[in-house]
Parts: sequence; C-alpha cells; structure tokens
Amino acid sequence: MIALSSPLIVGIYNQNTLIKTFESSEPSSEALAKIFDEVLHSYDIGMLFYTNGPGSFMSIKVSYIFLKSLSIALKIPLLACEGFAFNANSPIKALGSQWFFKEKEGIVLKENPINEAARFTLPLILDKSLFESENEPLYILPAV
Repeated sequence: MIALSSPLIVGIYNQNTLIKTFESSEPSSEALAKIFDEVLHSYDIGMLFYTNGPGSFMSIKVSYIFLKSLSIALKIPLLACEGFAFNANSPIKALGSQWFFKEKEGIVLKENPINEAARFTLPLILDKSLFESENEPLYILPAV
C-alpha cells in the first residue's frame, strides 16, 4: 500500500505478481475502510506491505494504525519501506514549499525547483527485499 500522497494505492499480489490495484483520492481515513472491506471479502491476505514515509504525516499515521491493527487481528506480518522505492527516487511533497529528497546522507528537506511530484506506482513484481519488519512510520518533519 502507498498512502504518502493522493491517490492512495493498494495492490494485491499473488506469488509476488500484481493481480489487482485499488486507488482512491479520498482521505486515507475514508478510503482504507472501503478498500479493505472489498479486499478482505475477496482475498486471503498473508502479509501486509506499506510505505512508511516520508510524505503526508496524517496519511502515514492513519495508514500505520489501520494496518498495524489489521496485522494484529489477522496475525499476519506488517512490513514497511520508504516511498522512494515506488516513485523512482523522485522528490516527495512535504509541507509548504519543502520536499523530501533521498540523498547519500539520508532523507533531507529542501525546495524542489520543479515543484512537482512523480507519481507513485506499484511494481508488477514485488521485491520483498525492499521491506523490513521495522514498520513504524517514518516521520521526518520537525515538531512545530
């Protein structure tokens, strides 16, 4: 699942191959319940994968709580990775004129001269090696 910006994207994989995609431009708090109602009635889920940041603070928080609860209830693993893996390492919108960039020294905040974001996409083949069991949200923005 990618919920770092709009649209929220959920993919269903069978043997690491993408077989179904769900998208919603509704807020994560609305979209997650609707999408997963259909997913849980149509598929047997064995693992959950999500992008834990950086991106929309609220969307990341809501997604983590939703997926962590689902992980516990269904007794299945929840794995996470950075969103840069799904937008070709392009800048990710932060707050105001600030953007997240993936650089050698880590994730940094700075202005994006292009001022546009690359679209997040789900891969046709899921590379599970990108994901870790350390799945807490990746909050980069400083406290205000």
